[in-house]
Amino acid sequence: MREGIEVKLAPSPGGEETFVLCRSRDRREKEKAMHERFVSRIRKGLVSIRKGLGRAKKPRDRGKLERRIGALLQKNARAAKAFKIELLDDPDRPAGVRLTYRSVKKWRDWAALSEGCYLLRTNLSRKTPKELWRTYIQLTDVEEVFRTEKSELNIRPIWHQMEKRVQAHVLFSFLAYAMWKTLQTWMERSGLGRGARTVIEEFARIKAADVILPTTAGREVKITCVTRPDKAQRAIIDRLGLELPERLGRPRWVPVPTEAEM
Repeated sequence: MREGIEVKLAPSPGGEETFVLCRSRDRREKEKAMHERFVSRIRKGLVSIRKGLGRAKKPRDRGKLERRIGALLQKNARAAKAFKIELLDDPDRPAGVRLTYRSVKKWRDWAALSEGCYLLRTNLSRKTPKELWRTYIQLTDVEEVFRTEKSELNIRPIWHQMEKRVQAHVLFSFLAYAMWKTLQTWMERSGLGRGARTVIEEFARIKAADVILPTTAGREVKITCVTRPDKAQRAIIDRLGLELPERLGRPRWVPVPTEAEM
């Protein structure tokens, strides 16, 4: 498809559905790091439990230990099958039980094989793998736009109780999607990839501030200045071919308060 993305067509036996196996290099690195983090957390928790059993001076409640282990695995469910864990009775120990665990090679092998892979399922049988993958990416783009509305703009359809407001929301969603795709296309042509949210977050840190200065005429003038971009922001601005103004609008006199306002 492009650098770091591979797709393979896998028709179903009946021919009614089509599957597309996708492999992403970036996604593989991300999922690998997640698995390593979850495995590390589980191992650290098991070591802590075993040390606690070794220091115990009286029998420990087996049920509480099992619930503690279960909570540890639930918090790190992505790697819950990475270890074979057993609580064994041991009358020779003050705690009455001992904890054993070992790494499961089968899980590690499957994790290494499946990291970065995902499967698309569709009933469209006459499209190429490239077309199916691009259609899927378009759906994720639409979802991203709706998430932007719900987070940054705090707009949710559940608040609408009138037909005209629902229609307005649909129109606004379409315009937001069109702007999002325009920014993505602009970024791709500038060699910045497709991460539109990253650009939006970088630009959100650029602020405008009002500077009020006294004058010899005894009045104050207000100037709206734009903060200087940092190195990362400047690189994006240059790639997009933009020019960031130092000021917004023209200087304005600060209104003199009336006697009533004073």
